Amino acid sequence: MSKPVLSAHFESRTPSSVRLAQMKYEERKVKPQAVINVGIGNVSLPTNPAMQKRMFSLDAPESPFAKGVIRYTTTAGLIECQDAFKNILKCEGFDTSKLYVQITDGGSAAMELLLLGVCGPAGTDEKPLMVIDPAYTNYISFAERIGRKIVTVTRSLNENGKFSLPKLNEIEETIKKYNPGALLVIPYDNPTGQFYDYETLKGLAALCVKYNMWFVSDEAYRELFYEEGSKLVSIWGVTDADVPGIEGRRMSIETASKVWNACGLRIGALITDSPEFNNRSVAEYTANLCANAIGQYIFGALAHESKEQIAAWCKSIREYYKELIFNVYNGLKKQEPGLIVSSPDASIYSVIDVRNVVKPGFDATEFVLYCAGEGSVNLDGVETTLLVAPMKGFYNIKKGEYNPGSTQFRISFVETPDKMAKVPELFVKLLRQYEAQR
Repeated sequence: MSKPVLSAHFESRTPSSVRLAQMKYEERKVKPQAVINVGIGNVSLPTNPAMQKRMFSLDAPESPFAKGVIRYTTTAGLIECQDAFKNILKCEGFDTSKLYVQITDGGSAAMELLLLGVCGPAGTDEKPLMVIDPAYTNYISFAERIGRKIVTVTRSLNENGKFSLPKLNEIEETIKKYNPGALLVIPYDNPTGQFYDYETLKGLAALCVKYNMWFVSDEAYRELFYEEGSKLVSIWGVTDADVPGIEGRRMSIETASKVWNACGLRIGALITDSPEFNNRSVAEYTANLCANAIGQYIFGALAHESKEQIAAWCKSIREYYKELIFNVYNGLKKQEPGLIVSSPDASIYSVIDVRNVVKPGFDATEFVLYCAGEGSVNLDGVETTLLVAPMKGFYNIKKGEYNPGSTQFRISFVETPDKMAKVPELFVKLLRQYEAQR
């Protein structure tokens, strides 16, 4: 008897780069004594105290869930939850008086809405989203899911660990060639850890005005930057005073996941200063009915936090990650000086490039599958393996062309400090083990 046929889209699907190692490890029949998973940005820190208070008292008299009833919210989300996102921005010094906030199921749903709102018709090359490679792999995945096009300009990871942004004239030539509907930037970059300053954002904003594009910023890691003397930047700090005409075409993607340590809450937002975009985006999202009602209530606690409380929280998180990231960065360079490790400037990720220390023909995905499926090393008397994310899926490279991600990995600084301290030795030992049998 014949079986029903999968769609061509499903037939072509493989796991996301950030989930690949974990899925392979779950299939492993004989597991080592320990595993350290830095393949996905699944933050392990406790969430903000104000959010915890609501989380642990859902049955309190003042809770909307006290009687056990969980109803839909409006599609745009609870006003209090919208105000929480606005309050964070306002406390950080940005004008929120003309901003429209739509609550979504995590930043991921906001990404999909973005693509639907700025790109041309499904299945065409019209009005693609323009991103700077390597880019967070979910943008590529969502574009494929809904049949929209992504075009890229590519950064290079230099020997000194710095990613070089393409020059503005190179970006402009790509804009002329493909006529994108929007330009996406991640100022505190995932996956590279690169930090964009205001001059860079202003230059890109000017191109958006010149070529009538939307200017979109993924600000999941906005408060996480580590360069001495640097100041917080945001798309909301680029105004008509800097780039005439930029207002009315700005959007940011927000999330409770990273700075607020609530990945599983699945609360995000799509913020814009375009009332028309907001109106149409909410209309599109009515098919989803609404975002997680309990999550909205918990995150809504931040609507009532003071400027001092917001600042203190962000400072503590920033200091925590700064120490963690620099310790791992220095550890990797000490274990294997030939490694290229991206400069730890922002966000909670680093890229490791092994191109100088491996034999020809190395494939990052194969190494990840080896570590997850069979590899392990003795670390302090404990058989241990490491899960990381291969970078190939972060590049929008055509088939047949060389993918820089073939020798690159993204690590996420999400495990406890004692586990993160083991990552440099563990990575290098597994790499040498793999190369010895290849």
